[in-house]
Amino acid sequence: MASLPPQFLARLRHICGERFVLVNEQELATYRSDGLLHYREVPAAAVLPATAEEVREVVRACFAERVPWVARGAGTGLSGGALPVADGVLIALSRMRRILEIDLENGRVVVEPGVTNLAISKAVAPTHFYPPDPSSQIVCSIGGNIAENSGGAHCFKYGFTTNYVTGLEVVLSDGTVVELRRDDPGYDLLGAFVGSEGTLGVATRITLRVVPAPETVRTLVAFFTDTGAAGDAVSAIVDAGILPGAIEMMDSLSIEAAEQATGAGYRRDAGAALLIELDGPQERCLTGFEELVALCGEAGALDIRIAQSDEERELIWRTRKAAFASMGRIAPGYYVQDGVIPRTRLAEVLREIDALAGEYDMRVANVFHAGDGNLHPLVCYDSSQEGEAERAEELSGLIMKACVDAGGSITGEHGVGVDKKSYMPSMFSEKDLEAFQRLRCAFDPHGLANPGKVMPTPRLCGEVPGPYREHPLERAGVAERF
Repeated sequence: MASLPPQFLARLRHICGERFVLVNEQELATYRSDGLLHYREVPAAAVLPATAEEVREVVRACFAERVPWVARGAGTGLSGGALPVADGVLIALSRMRRILEIDLENGRVVVEPGVTNLAISKAVAPTHFYPPDPSSQIVCSIGGNIAENSGGAHCFKYGFTTNYVTGLEVVLSDGTVVELRRDDPGYDLLGAFVGSEGTLGVATRITLRVVPAPETVRTLVAFFTDTGAAGDAVSAIVDAGILPGAIEMMDSLSIEAAEQATGAGYRRDAGAALLIELDGPQERCLTGFEELVALCGEAGALDIRIAQSDEERELIWRTRKAAFASMGRIAPGYYVQDGVIPRTRLAEVLREIDALAGEYDMRVANVFHAGDGNLHPLVCYDSSQEGEAERAEELSGLIMKACVDAGGSITGEHGVGVDKKSYMPSMFSEKDLEAFQRLRCAFDPHGLANPGKVMPTPRLCGEVPGPYREHPLERAGVAERF
């Protein structure tokens, strides 16, 4: 385990307090990975700042010593994006959980990065809600959602995190503080920051847009013989011009696991389940819902269950959102992926995944956002069997290749992190990657913020000697030096 200079640790303790600077290996074990357990690293230290000012001072201390750092939220990420650096500092933002301002008249909320996703909707209910809703929304933090540009079940209609961030206070890797706003003239630096996976800095104050709650919400779950038939229903719904709030699909293996966990009454003999939610004005919603039911029937639905109460709707959703966590009931481990494909290629790619699973003699559960083609294949394996974890990783890579070959992407919402950075050249040319690196270096010239993530090979920005270097964004007039 790496160690840091005593005077540096003393400075961190002065900033955050003795009890909020962790160096004991047992205490640090909590932070050695995010939700993707395949990658683990113990940081040299972890700090838990309570305020934006403490974050700034910690980052300045790291800059002075050229110590790399990684910002971490709730640790629910699934790409190794919050994996610590062995000789660096982990900045855990879990104490920064205040909702600073609620302005429903203008549809705005200001929060700290440690506030959980669901807490925002609860704070503005019953008149408003915050649409991006990852499966982990009960525990995932808004700072992490911004780092990964998280989506969720309702992104088909409502969009991703980037559509709801209107302003950020960001601490860059040398302690410079910048204000990024959606309506600022010039380059969209806010858009560049959302989804940058912590490689451009850390957000300490976040302004979000919330929207009025729909007048009516209707939810159903339709069961089909296989994912192909369910896919046909999705195509028919979209072709009919219906825009559901969510269209989620689960295959037989994910139904089996989730039903064991929730007992919601999903049909275990079904090859696929399609969860569809329609929301909006009451009259339009009721008319559209009748058409939804008819389209599912025409696509060959075995059974259609319509939620008759808020409690039943919540139970139906609980089963979908339990899919990842409940996989432990049918497999000792699983490797989750996050590929995106054109919706029109859904049946084709699912068949290819089935063929690959058969070739490797491994089970793959599919649970995904069917409306926008965001797949989440879960490759089941047993790490106690020699070589099986490696085979699962190899199979996952082939699934990613299938997504890219179909005209899709290696990630829709989980991010690249360390897990998928080797796949980046399959989507981008070397010139593309060089352009990404130039942007990264404009924000972080010394490469201290979350190093080793996203880019496929180590790339350095070039060290400039001296204790202080004017930041490029400061020269551009958007930074305020504290």
